[in-house]
Amino acid sequence: MEHQAILDATDLLCPEPVMMLHVEMRKLSAKEILKVIATDPSTTRDIPKFCQFLGHKLTKQEQEGGTYYYWIEKKGP
Repeated sequence: MEHQAILDATDLLCPEPVMMLHVEMRKLSAKEILKVIATDPSTTRDIPKFCQFLGHKLTKQEQEGGTYYYWIEKKGP
């Protein structure tokens, strides 16, 4: 899936991936997509909640072995 930025949170544990996600989302323009790569299973709960709470759209979520991938579209104006 197309994305404008990438956040590699591999080997980081909660709450670091979500804290870094918050910083990265601020850098994007509305409707741009950030791809997140994580290995912490808690991101499967935390990232969807983050998106729901802040109004961003989790457009895709995948898992390959112990690695989790998320594509998050920044909310519009």
